[in-house]
Amino acid sequence: MPELPEVETVRGGLAPVLEGRRLARVEARRPDLRFPLPPDFVQILTGAEVERLERRAKYLLARLDREDTLVMHLGMSGRFEIARPEGEERPGHFHYAPDPDPKHAHIVFETDAGVRVTYYDPRRFGYMALINTATLDLHPWFAGLGPEPLSDAFDAAHLAAAFAGRKQGPKTLLLDQRIVAGLGNIYVCEALNRARISPFKPAGRVAASRLPGLVEAIKDVLREAIAAGGSTLRDFAQADGALGYFQHRFRTYDREGQPCRNDGCAGVIHREVQAGRSTFYCPKCQK
Repeated sequence: MPELPEVETVRGGLAPVLEGRRLARVEARRPDLRFPLPPDFVQILTGAEVERLERRAKYLLARLDREDTLVMHLGMSGRFEIARPEGEERPGHFHYAPDPDPKHAHIVFETDAGVRVTYYDPRRFGYMALINTATLDLHPWFAGLGPEPLSDAFDAAHLAAAFAGRKQGPKTLLLDQRIVAGLGNIYVCEALNRARISPFKPAGRVAASRLPGLVEAIKDVLREAIAAGGSTLRDFAQADGALGYFQHRFRTYDREGQPCRNDGCAGVIHREVQAGRSTFYCPKCQK
């Protein structure tokens, strides 16, 4: 499933063609994705202006000039393709993904500038909804979310309070969206390795002096992934169809049996299944 950097990459790709533009035409080629679309989905969106495109956790938020916000989640295989009047040239130093199957083109947005944005989702685990902007933060999808990991609110003091007395491992808690919003399996594994903290050690026993380093490692790995265009996993592609390069920089993820890349460490990356997810770590330097 795309994580925060992938969603932020998609937001950055869509923003230039959607922000400040009106949706001249909206087409829903099926009545549902993971969940049913609102019955008035097309009518509300047609003619609406997208004032700005934001991200909250793993959600894309299209703030409209109407009472609603269009909320979009990519699920496991959702992706957007952009077609401009001058052609479908896709800029950027990336390997281009093959064109997706037209039968999976479920939602089409066409702006007043003639740009067409198509949402594809072969597995239909993604979803879209229209939520009243004034009450968006109270909606069940958002009400319990923790701070954004790249915000000032996510700091060592916040982690200390979240970890205090907890027997679960740091990885389990960092994946809890109530503690921090948007983190996923890949980047938690990467950050814990950089901070040299075991994913299994009871979080309440992680020394307070190590938490600033963990916070910085989380922020660093997310910033680097966003700058590189996100990771490439299965069907994920950027909004312009290009695949990101961050996967080549992984220190731990999917590197079982390979040398740990931390300075001065002679360990080997191990893999264990933790709560149904693969955990990659170095048992030598992650304590």
